[in-house]
Amino acid sequence: MSDRDGALRMQEGDPPYAWFRLAISLLVTTIGGVGLWSVVVALPAVEAEFQVARADAALPYTLLMVGFAVGGILMGRLADRFGVLPPLVGGTCMLALGYILAGQAQSLWQFALAHGVLIGLLGSSATFGPMIADISRWFTKHRGIAVAICACGSYMAGTVWPPIAQHFIDSVGWRMTHVGIGLFCLVTILPLTLLLRRRAPAPVILAAAGSPSKPAAPNLSPRLLQGLLVAAGVLCCVAMAMPQVHIVALCADLGFGSARGAQMLSLMLATGIISRLFFGWLADRIGPLWTLLTSSGLQALSLLLFLPFDGLAPLFIVSALFGLAQGGIVPTYAMIVREYFPASEAGARIGLVLSATLVGMAIGGWMSGAIYDLTLSYEAAFLNGFAWNLANIAIALFLLLRLGGGRRAMAPA
Repeated sequence: MSDRDGALRMQEGDPPYAWFRLAISLLVTTIGGVGLWSVVVALPAVEAEFQVARADAALPYTLLMVGFAVGGILMGRLADRFGVLPPLVGGTCMLALGYILAGQAQSLWQFALAHGVLIGLLGSSATFGPMIADISRWFTKHRGIAVAICACGSYMAGTVWPPIAQHFIDSVGWRMTHVGIGLFCLVTILPLTLLLRRRAPAPVILAAAGSPSKPAAPNLSPRLLQGLLVAAGVLCCVAMAMPQVHIVALCADLGFGSARGAQMLSLMLATGIISRLFFGWLADRIGPLWTLLTSSGLQALSLLLFLPFDGLAPLFIVSALFGLAQGGIVPTYAMIVREYFPASEAGARIGLVLSATLVGMAIGGWMSGAIYDLTLSYEAAFLNGFAWNLANIAIALFLLLRLGGGRRAMAPA
């Protein structure tokens, strides 16, 4: 199929190859997303191994997220210029190397740097933002649900990987577990990249559709809109990090054990998959701005539900509700970018916004640990997350008022 034929097909609907590519991309993001979650499960073991405080034990996670954030921008630019394949191949190799070296670390700083530079900056970042930006170019009619499905990869990783990582940490130790993860990523992701060699015919699609090359957001400059999306990404994920990063440690503190915490995290992210699919479907109908406001508001409410409960069953229920509430937030940023910015800039701009969410996760993960160290309780940390969430809601409301609540006609892929 030629690029022009693909363009004409996509004007009528989304081609079958787009759905096939989405399935492969989802699998890649699920495997590569291990970098976001294994460090959370290993936190208690690393804390005990190196005999450090809770905030210090969260440092590898913080550096991982900062590296992931910077890497998302870098990999997005590379994908815009060369396609998704080169950054994905290089990122897979760095991901594997990072896990192998992390398993050999003799100090917390070595462990943290392996996560920040190799696993985050040069590794897992290639399997998330660039994949979402790439998929957004292949869909027009069902772009919202397609982006949401691809974004589910990180949550599917969070559903699948924590119990697996916890099992092997308990049976063979955290060092051998990290080496094994690295080797697994290498032998699975690299063959899948061969199925993603075709590039999206975005320039032809724009020309064929006769649409403007640079869709503009009314009443807002592109720089201001981008800045607000970046700020919103940081704010929502500082709040999101509290349960996701510390739920395993919270369960250990309450006497339920790390394994129960890993199960709770998996449940949280499993319901997050349902949430992302639902909110992706919703965004195709009411627009991403209303979807952002709805999901952010529900996340704020669900954070407060953690405060009155410390029993095992209630915490499982609240974790599930939290996952159902917050899953729709992050994909909506990519949808907003695709509505108000040109496709040729999708990789860099989506990478920047998604990187901001990771910065928020990094800040929130560290901040919650620091608050715990000061108060010996997570109650203040949950309230802190709620306050940051309110600021995100304020930005969502501002964008809704300035850009309008109706679903804007999407720029072609």
